[in-house]
Amino acid sequence: MSAKDCRWTTTTPQPKKLRLVCVPSCAKFATFVLLLTSIFASTGCTSTKYLALRDVRANSLNAPLALLGRHGPTITERSRNTLKRFGLLVEYERDRAKSVPQIRKAIDETNDSELIYALSELAYVEGKRAEQLKDDAAALDFFGIALTNSYDYLFSEDLSLERNPYDPQFRRVCEIYNESLEDTLRLLCADDKLRPGLSYTVSTPQRSVTVRTATRGGWDPNEFDRFEFVSDYNIQTLHNRHMTFGLGVPLIAVRKPSDSTDPREKYYPEGLSYSVTAMMRCSLPNRPLGDSAIQTTGSADRGARQIGSADEPNQELSRQRLGASPESILEFYDPLQANQVRLTSHWVPLETDLTTPLAFFLDSPEFRSRNRVTEGLINPNKTQNQRGLFMLEPYDPNRIPVVMIHGLWSSPLTWMDMFNDLRSYPEIRSRYQFWFYLYPSGQPFWLSATQLRKDLGEMREVIDRNHRDVSLDKMVLVGHSMGGLVSRMQTIDSGDDFWQIVSDQPPEKLKGPEDARDRLVSNLYFRPNQSIKRVVTIGTPHRGSNFANDYTRWLASRVISLPQIALATGQSLARENPGFFRDTKLLTASNAIDSLAPESPIFPVMMRAKKAEGVKYHNIIGVVEKRGIFGKTTKRGDGVVELASAKMDDVESEVIINAEHTTIHTTDKAILEVRRILLEHLQEVDQNVRFAGGL
Repeated sequence: MSAKDCRWTTTTPQPKKLRLVCVPSCAKFATFVLLLTSIFASTGCTSTKYLALRDVRANSLNAPLALLGRHGPTITERSRNTLKRFGLLVEYERDRAKSVPQIRKAIDETNDSELIYALSELAYVEGKRAEQLKDDAAALDFFGIALTNSYDYLFSEDLSLERNPYDPQFRRVCEIYNESLEDTLRLLCADDKLRPGLSYTVSTPQRSVTVRTATRGGWDPNEFDRFEFVSDYNIQTLHNRHMTFGLGVPLIAVRKPSDSTDPREKYYPEGLSYSVTAMMRCSLPNRPLGDSAIQTTGSADRGARQIGSADEPNQELSRQRLGASPESILEFYDPLQANQVRLTSHWVPLETDLTTPLAFFLDSPEFRSRNRVTEGLINPNKTQNQRGLFMLEPYDPNRIPVVMIHGLWSSPLTWMDMFNDLRSYPEIRSRYQFWFYLYPSGQPFWLSATQLRKDLGEMREVIDRNHRDVSLDKMVLVGHSMGGLVSRMQTIDSGDDFWQIVSDQPPEKLKGPEDARDRLVSNLYFRPNQSIKRVVTIGTPHRGSNFANDYTRWLASRVISLPQIALATGQSLARENPGFFRDTKLLTASNAIDSLAPESPIFPVMMRAKKAEGVKYHNIIGVVEKRGIFGKTTKRGDGVVELASAKMDDVESEVIINAEHTTIHTTDKAILEVRRILLEHLQEVDQNVRFAGGL
């Protein structure tokens, strides 16, 4: 029998002069030369592998049921003894498939939990044998028997006194449920026919089963393009893999773009994949299918939160241990919103994997084409169209945004270890959503700060035009290196100080096209974003970096192409306003390296600028205890940013970590410190809510 025996029916419901000096004083120059030399060997996108396809999919039953053994799958000795005790072993050894009705009859007579388990195990073994023979219809039948009987074992009230969660068999039953559901889904996904939101009738020569599907999360069912199975992949690069154990099948849901006319669509990157857990809700004797309330655990003082329910039929269904019930419900849960599901009268933990779907996206061609780190450094013009904010999960109006901003010669990819780890904490993922900002890092950081200010404003207008989502007014920014400067600039009031760096005349006297004048003025006048309440800076050169010296700035001016719009604006206004500007270099010749020079006039202005009322700052500093080959030529710090430049006086907290500049934000200590800060932020938010409510 082959796949054609299964019938599907679907129901829709810019330099200073180069100086020659002796080699010992060129350590910094040599370091930077080595660094930039690698640019020319770069392809412009990372070649790091985040996933590897397994030769054989992970299956928790491989060992106990000898699924990969020479003689084929086999039941355990415990199940053989059970069959023997009920006089069914001889019949089973004579004809395994035909013994199923006799076993079922014995179950109806005795209602013995050991026998129900034996039937579940036996059916799964036979399903794997049929699968090896390419008999998809028979495999579906047996997996259905294994699925519904394991479900019966776990949730039937008739067995409540017999179930023993301390018995290893109890976890084995959970594994049979999970693996039989996964193998069922693999057969149903074989022709890419499985879509949430539809109902299916699966017909085999033995029976016909109706499966309704539903999504339990913030997705539109039409967002799902296809599913991949987590068990097919090994994590390669991310430091940690975050899973929870329970019931269900962790999946990778590859998203397809929704209506292109929706302005929110631009915030979801192409090729995005979500974490999903699939679970089948089966019928039990004399019980309805039940509701699908789901529960997520937040901070201790919030407790549990029910966030969904299903419209399920309130009808009594008879016991059908031989196969799937006439109607089953296949549900797709968002593990960011749910960690427990109510099945019948039981709260059940979900089996989840948050990391593999993330790695799948990072390995996708769509992400690699966008993650052009080197091009963003040396040619900001070419990557301006990639600039912007984006999300890796559905927007949630009830969760506080954490915006992560990368540094020089970097991209949002640099945040993935921290993002992956922070999401593993239920108290973080239930209250926060993570956004990422991508910008051309070769341009001056104040230009990037101007663009972020604009992009945050536009995003608010798109997703919350009426400013009803109060969580958006509790925003947290986390910036690494130059990204920390971009972040802090969102919370300062510059007054006329930035403008007076370039001119002692009022901007109203500036001549030129209106759009060019507005663009220049907006780059030099900063007002705080009142929605930002906390800023975390990591390895940030608050007073500049000595690596931005004569040598590196000269070399950078030969390598980095300045942003055309900003360059053209500065040049045209300088020509039209002779004598208006003190020094046009900031307008016409500055790149990211120039902007980070300690002698830059921007830093004193930033240090004395007025901060937004109520905003709080936190600082994480790297100090390398064991310095490398150029250690004697550099002062104490992380190898790029000196300690004296990294320290700040206006912060709520400041920690020093033994870490290098390029990796400080990926260390466990930095990630734990950011977690601590986010939890502190939640405490303050919740206290303000209680105070406002008169509690």
